[in-house]
Amino acid sequence: MSQKNSIHFVGAGPGDPELITVKGQRLLAEADLVIYTGSLVPKVLVQNLKGEIHNSAGLHLDEVLALMIPAYKAGKKVVRLHTGDPAIYGAINEQIAELVKEGIPFRVIPGVSSTTATAASLATQLTLPEISQTIIVTRRAGRTPMPEKEDLVSLARHQATMLILLSINMIEDVVQDLRAGGYPAETPVCVVEKVSWPDERQLRGTLADIAGQVKEAGITKTAIIAVGKVLAQAPPPVLSKLYDKHFSHGFREGSSPS
Repeated sequence: MSQKNSIHFVGAGPGDPELITVKGQRLLAEADLVIYTGSLVPKVLVQNLKGEIHNSAGLHLDEVLALMIPAYKAGKKVVRLHTGDPAIYGAINEQIAELVKEGIPFRVIPGVSSTTATAASLATQLTLPEISQTIIVTRRAGRTPMPEKEDLVSLARHQATMLILLSINMIEDVVQDLRAGGYPAETPVCVVEKVSWPDERQLRGTLADIAGQVKEAGITKTAIIAVGKVLAQAPPPVLSKLYDKHFSHGFREGSSPS
């Protein structure tokens, strides 16, 4: 898959147009055809490009492929621009399966995920020593069902950091599931709407009050629900070993505690 004119699936990032990768930006500039997710990708990313531009928001899979495949066979450089990182709820595998069937080479260019952009916006880590070393990225079942054993109640039993996507319109059910799974009512929760966009909004609360905040703010889509003790606005209870002066590793000899 190293051919110069491979079809490229490019992650556009979470919304801020400067959060696309340098490689992704270069491929956009070089492309003869760009098909982008118009409902989520910032328009500025597809302005002033030399290539033909198509918004896929109103297209189904066959229509997207009917643009991509003939363009590639005509020798054109094709970019399929997805929001965030294509690997997370990106719907690329169904497109890739058809390209494989046609013998068309492709490459996937990662992007900044809305999950990591949410952590950056909240100025926090998603993992903290002795608090949480596991991140669960998931959604609540809605029109898209969840696989067996991946319901929120089951996942909540791990008490890990959770980032819940595509579920803000079910916030009351989300809270109910998380409480049923064992998260205490005082567990910190943050909701970030349209992360990294100019009109981003944040809500901070706990499982006891976040649903009411969301309803009052009128947030119904394009928001991430972050849950876990790592979100507490306080100094970490345990410091990382990486910079602990008493901790030795391959690049530094730690000092003995006095």
